[in-house]
Amino acid sequence: MRKRCRIIYNPTSGREAMKSSLVEILDILENAGYETSAFATTADPNSAQNEARRAALDGVDVLVAAGGDGTINEVVNGIAPLSKRPKLGIIPAGTTNDYARALRIPREDPVKAAKVIAKGLTVNMDIGLAGDKYFVNIAGGGLLTELTYGVPSRIKSLFGYLAYLVKGAELLPQMKLTPMHLEYDDGVFDGDASMFLLALTNSIGGFEKIVPDASLDDGKFTLIVVKTDNLSEIIQLLTMVVNGGKHINDPRIMYVKTSQVLVESKDGQMKINIDGEYGGDAPMLFKDLKQHLQIFANVDSIPDQALTALPDAPTKDKD
Repeated sequence: MRKRCRIIYNPTSGREAMKSSLVEILDILENAGYETSAFATTADPNSAQNEARRAALDGVDVLVAAGGDGTINEVVNGIAPLSKRPKLGIIPAGTTNDYARALRIPREDPVKAAKVIAKGLTVNMDIGLAGDKYFVNIAGGGLLTELTYGVPSRIKSLFGYLAYLVKGAELLPQMKLTPMHLEYDDGVFDGDASMFLLALTNSIGGFEKIVPDASLDDGKFTLIVVKTDNLSEIIQLLTMVVNGGKHINDPRIMYVKTSQVLVESKDGQMKINIDGEYGGDAPMLFKDLKQHLQIFANVDSIPDQALTALPDAPTKDKD
């Protein structure tokens, strides 16, 4: 019996690139042995999430999330709670496409991304659980993590990553320290910080060296705490990020590996950012779910140190 594949795509992502490529993508996946269908997300709340859950419960073998990081997050939230989860493919068509960058999936060409799925190589990826919500790339709190909330979807589509840079520059002068209490595997941080980040991959906001030693499947977050709100020091730290990830040993940064984190605010509200969107307020418990999802990736291009387990080879189906 042929395996079934369901594409869940956002028709408005990435200047509507998916619409023009959809027929060719369907053809690629059909030729790879999948009986393939497509679903265009709507404006209804959790449209991608609800369809992902429905398709998974219907026994679909592969789900393809085609869109930005938000679409990927929704599809993951649809299947992550299930005991039997389909394999996940990713066709990036968003603004920053951090998750696709980490998996070395082509970010400018949906057709090439589909060919990665057709090749059949997968990795068993960690994902995060924040309260009752799942995330695949990043969670955080503090003023800088809030910049994505202020960028309307229409502006993201028109101006891409430039929209984030402009909003970030606008917020930097407002930077201030937040009293935080963070409990992690090997200790406690109790003090002031401008933000904390919990990373699952090496790519955050288009920067590939924020977590230079990232592992995708080791059951550990990288917890980063920025302990300064000085504008010139923030810029200096970002320069160190660009220049090979030298920030990780700087005393203004706390950089540790941990399987879970409890986050509390000691002074009023702290909004939590989950994969670029508002995900609730502290206090919140974060857990790393080790190797929870099987995801198609351009395995040959992923650095060896980023994977602790061997990738899963493609299997041939019996008709």
